[in-house]
Amino acid sequence: MTLMDAEPRTPSPATHDVTNQPPPLTPYDASDDAALLEGLRREGAGWAEAGLRRLGLRAGGPEAQEWGELANRHEPVLRTHDRYGHRVDEVDFHPSWHELMRVAVAEGLAGAPWADGRPGAHVARAAGGLVWGHTEAGHGCPTSMTYAAVPALRRQPELAKVYEPLLTSREYDPGLRVPTQKRGLLAGMGMTEKQGGSDVRTNTTTATPTAEPGMYTLRGHKWFTSAPMCDVFLVLAQAPNGLSCFLVPRVLPDGTRNTFRIQRLKDKLGNRSNASSEPEFDGTVAWLVGPEGQGVKTIIEMVNCTRLDCVMMSAALMRKTLVEAGHHARHRGAFGARLLDQPLMRNVLADLALESEAATTLTLRLAGAADRSVRGGDGPEDERAFRRIATAVGKYWVTKRGPAFTAEALECLGGNGYVEESGMPRHYREAPLLSIWEGSGNVNALDVLRALTREPATAEAFFAELALAQGADARLDAAVARLRSGLGEVTQSGARRLVERMALTLQASLLVRHAPPAVADAFCATRLDGDWGHSFGTLPDSADFDGILGRALPPAS
Repeated sequence: MTLMDAEPRTPSPATHDVTNQPPPLTPYDASDDAALLEGLRREGAGWAEAGLRRLGLRAGGPEAQEWGELANRHEPVLRTHDRYGHRVDEVDFHPSWHELMRVAVAEGLAGAPWADGRPGAHVARAAGGLVWGHTEAGHGCPTSMTYAAVPALRRQPELAKVYEPLLTSREYDPGLRVPTQKRGLLAGMGMTEKQGGSDVRTNTTTATPTAEPGMYTLRGHKWFTSAPMCDVFLVLAQAPNGLSCFLVPRVLPDGTRNTFRIQRLKDKLGNRSNASSEPEFDGTVAWLVGPEGQGVKTIIEMVNCTRLDCVMMSAALMRKTLVEAGHHARHRGAFGARLLDQPLMRNVLADLALESEAATTLTLRLAGAADRSVRGGDGPEDERAFRRIATAVGKYWVTKRGPAFTAEALECLGGNGYVEESGMPRHYREAPLLSIWEGSGNVNALDVLRALTREPATAEAFFAELALAQGADARLDAAVARLRSGLGEVTQSGARRLVERMALTLQASLLVRHAPPAVADAFCATRLDGDWGHSFGTLPDSADFDGILGRALPPAS
C-alpha cells in the first residue's frame, strides 16, 4: 500500500484555543483617574472637566491609540534636497503624526493657555497633557516647546505682537510657509551644541548684527534640535555682548527659505515619532529676543515651562502603563486565581499606584503654581518662588522614577509585555528621555542648590508649602524637620540626596492633605519612614491594598 492509496486524512483540530488572555484594553477612558480629576478642581480648573472627560474617551479610543502606534512604527524621514537638487531640508511624517498634532493643538495643549483669560487655564492644559499623553509621547515635544516659547518671546514685545497670536492659535497648520500667512504656528528651540550640551555658555554659534536694528545673521551648528519642521525657533548664539537669544523663522517674510540645513536626524532610543535633528546655520537670519548678553535670563521662563512638561509627561507615562498592567492583571489567571487577586501582584500594583498618584498630584500642583505666577493675584511672589524650586525638584525626581516604574509595569504583563505589539516596550524606551531633556539629573539637582543659596525666598516658599500639612502625620513632621536641619550641610556631591528628600517630602505633604488615608498612610510609611524594600511591590502588610487599588484602577469594563 502506497501513500497514494491511503485514505485521505481528516483535518486535524486546532492545536489550541485562545484562553486566559486579556481582552483589548481599548476603548477606555484615559481621564478616569480620581487623583487627576480631584487635582484639576483643586487647582482652579474645574471648569475644564467636561472637556477633559471628552478628551479622555478620545485618547483611549481605538483610533487615537492606533495613531500613536503608527506614528512610531513609521518614523519621520529627512529630505535634504528635492528631485532637482534644490536644498529643501524638510521632514516627512506619517499621517498619524499629523492627526495627533491636530488634536493636541485644537485641545489647547500648545500655546493656547497664554491667550485664555480664565484662571486655571495652565492647569487645564497640564491635565489635558496627562490624558492625551496616553496616546504617545513624541508629538508632545513640539506642543511643549510652543507653549514654552511664548513667555520668552514676550521679552521682545514687537516680535510677540506678530507671533504670539499665531503661537496661541488652536489650529494646526503644517508646512513651511511665511509664518504670518498661516493660521497657527509651532515653535522649537536650538540651545545645545556638541561641545557643551547643557553648558550653553560654551556655545560657539555666532550672531553678527546687520544694518537693520534687531536683525542678525547666525553661523554655527546645533547638536539636538527637535521638531525641525516647526515654523520658528528660539536659538542661543554668541552676540558681540555675549550669549543672546534669537528668533529664527524657517521661512523669511519675503517667502524665501531661511538657511536651516538639517545635517541628519538622530537615531534615538525612544521618542521615535519625533524628529530630532542637527541643523547648521550659515548666514541664517534671526531677530534678537531680549537684551544682548542675557540669553540665559531670557529663556529661563521657557525652561520652567518645559521642565513642568517633563514632569507631566512622566506622570502620564506612569498612569498609562499602570492602567495597562492593571487591565492585564484583572483578566489574567495564574495558579488558580486572577493575578489581581494574588497578594504579591496586588502589592506591586498598589505600590505603582502610590507612585502614579504622587506624580500626578505634584504635576497639577506645579501647574497651579505656574498659572498663579503668570496671572498674579494673592500671594504671587510666594507662588513664583515655590514654582522656581519645586519645578526643578519635581523634574529631577518624577522623571527619575519613570524608567523603574515602566519596567515594573511591563513585567506585570510577563512575556506579553516584552513584545512590541503590547506597546509596553515603546513606553519603556520613552521613559529615560524625560530625565535627560531640559537638564539631566545633575543639572536639576545643582539648580536646586543654586536656588537655595542665591534665592532664599525659594526655601521659605518650599517649607511654607510643607507646613500646610503640619501635625497631620508624625512621619511627615519628622521628615520635614530632618530636611530643614540638613540644608546647611549639603555639598554638591550630596545634592541628589537632598533633592530626593525634598521631592518625597513634598509629595507626602500633598498626599496627606489631599489623598485618602489609605494612599497617604502607605506613602508616608514607605517613602518617609523606611518600611519599604528596594523595588516596587514591597509595601508593608498593613497597607490598605483594597483602598489603594480601588481608587487607582478603572472599573472593569
